[in-house]
Amino acid sequence: MNGGAARSVDRSGGVAPTGDTIQIGIAVDIPEPWGAQLTRRRVEAGDPLAVPAHVTLLGPTEIQTASLPAVEQHLAAVAAAHLPFTLHLRGTGTFRPVTQVVFVAVAAGISECELLAAAIAASPGLRREARFPYHPHVTVAQDVAPEALDKVYEDLADFSAMFEVDAFTLFSHSGQARWQPRRDFRLGV
Repeated sequence: MNGGAARSVDRSGGVAPTGDTIQIGIAVDIPEPWGAQLTRRRVEAGDPLAVPAHVTLLGPTEIQTASLPAVEQHLAAVAAAHLPFTLHLRGTGTFRPVTQVVFVAVAAGISECELLAAAIAASPGLRREARFPYHPHVTVAQDVAPEALDKVYEDLADFSAMFEVDAFTLFSHSGQARWQPRRDFRLGV
């Protein structure tokens, strides 16, 4: 990356959050053509939460709206401290019977995702109770009929995609609309 590159790209469209709290999440977007393919497959499974395909780094977390600038400053520092890396998605896995989830597995880039997730969560304002240990993956079906879970698991068993991750994205949710990208944070700049 060149030294003049922007550390982050604001995607909020100048829309300021309203209210005392805001829900945020942080993820690595899955690029095209794979992102649309995995998102479409999740929709076809009947998943009501069919958000665009991603690897979560920080799940939904409620923060004080006033702390958003400090969170963004922390995320910029985390991004600057981590280099771009290759992410390889390959095959399927499941968390059943613990949770009704089928996912595309991360075959390479696991430790980089774990390090990013840990660094992001190191901010006192972003600590949250985790129900399960962090396991990077791309959810492709959740809380749908067992037959639909089985079909997605089988249909994507041979899935493979490899790409460079050079950024992660801060998303927000006001409770009024779907998750919206707010800002991209470039790695290593």
